[in-house]
Amino acid sequence: MQLKSRTVFLFLFLLAFVIRGPFFFRDYIDRDESTFILMGQSWVEGHLPYTELWDLKPPITFLFFAGIIYAFGKSFIAIRVFGTLVVAITSFFTFKIGKEIGGPKLGLWTAIACTALQSLFGSLQGVMSEHLSVAFLMPAIFIILKYHKYYWYGLAGILLGLTVMTKLNLAYAVLILGLFLLYRSYAEKQLKQGFQNSIFLGLGAILVILFTILPYYQNGITALWWQSVILAPLEYAAANRGSLLDVAPTCLIIIGFFLWAWKKKYLDLKNRHVQVLFVTVIGILFSFVRGGKINGHYLIQVYPALLLLVGMVLVTIPLLKQFNWKPYYFLILLLVPMESYLEYYAILKNKVEKGTFFNGEGIEVPRYIQDHDLDSSNILFLEYHIGYWLLDKKPLTKISTHPSNICKVEMFPYSGTTRKTAMEEIIYLLEDIQPPLIITRDKENIFAKENTTENAFTRNYLNQHYRIIQLIDHAEIWQRLE
Repeated sequence: MQLKSRTVFLFLFLLAFVIRGPFFFRDYIDRDESTFILMGQSWVEGHLPYTELWDLKPPITFLFFAGIIYAFGKSFIAIRVFGTLVVAITSFFTFKIGKEIGGPKLGLWTAIACTALQSLFGSLQGVMSEHLSVAFLMPAIFIILKYHKYYWYGLAGILLGLTVMTKLNLAYAVLILGLFLLYRSYAEKQLKQGFQNSIFLGLGAILVILFTILPYYQNGITALWWQSVILAPLEYAAANRGSLLDVAPTCLIIIGFFLWAWKKKYLDLKNRHVQVLFVTVIGILFSFVRGGKINGHYLIQVYPALLLLVGMVLVTIPLLKQFNWKPYYFLILLLVPMESYLEYYAILKNKVEKGTFFNGEGIEVPRYIQDHDLDSSNILFLEYHIGYWLLDKKPLTKISTHPSNICKVEMFPYSGTTRKTAMEEIIYLLEDIQPPLIITRDKENIFAKENTTENAFTRNYLNQHYRIIQLIDHAEIWQRLE
């Protein structure tokens, strides 16, 4: 089977485009994406991340969104198309690695599976920091597996630095991978070359980190970078660490699969390629354990390397090797994107009923406010906060950039807010600023359900001082009483 790289990349991009295309018109798929857009817009307007608005992701995530907004303006489609390109890049390098390990057939099918798992099942159709991080991680792994010269390792280090500065938890995986490569060179009695390669790998990563610090250093606010990029995520992980039982099932299933495959001799753990992928998966799982929880979109980080190892096992099992899969290929490819088919129907229905493909409360609420000439100065979005972007407004405080952060008091010391508690922040927003409009979702809890005091106070305050002037699907538009 001869497959040209250019043809494969084009195929994977088109596959990702078809799967993800109908979601280009959504207001948002995950709230984090809306936050990244706001942070990117602020950067385009001349404000470094964490200075005007605030979130705890590393700056390369925001740079991605800022670059697209700078080039194409406020365009959901541009952001989602580049997100599709990112997915295609990850899948392409999954193909390249699979081709190196087991041939083009293994590479192609793992790449197709990678495209699907990055784009379906949950909130994966948006552009998440996990998508960006693995688009840097997989090329780095390919370089490490394919090349052995120090300058290639320097390039891999730059990619790993970008990985970490996109998704900080992957620092664990990168560190573990780096230590393994050094150990491997020692075991193979190539310590000099291994040490040299490790130095350039580390220098490449450090170079990226220093690059992200530089603009803060030039402005005399290096401490802000340190607090926001390093300290805040560590504190957040410590404060929000779930039970080990939340993480254990996924980790045990994956590790159990590896042990079974190794015992059955379906997986050769002495093979360098297998070892690098295995160590990468273990490093990512370790980061999940350290964080104490696994959300659906977290798994984007582990899919590419894991799929390659699973694919290697599946093509080795005698029963599966003998089975004739060809009649089922088309059926599998047809049925998997069921979410996409439903979304295609939804956007066509929205076009017929409302005259536009763009849909969602985050789009319709700003449109209603503009059409009815409502006072949107100091508007407060406690939900659907992509509305700030569409109304050319800003969140009222740094910590409220992402509405859920309002009750994450462990991050207050690093965000620059002078309030000490969630209640102080809420009272400041509601009583001191007194927004003329507040947007919420029609559910009992405005914040996370464990924030009972904050939820009760906010609901009572809204009922006393505001009235709902419009319900748009699940969005409540509250107007302050005179």
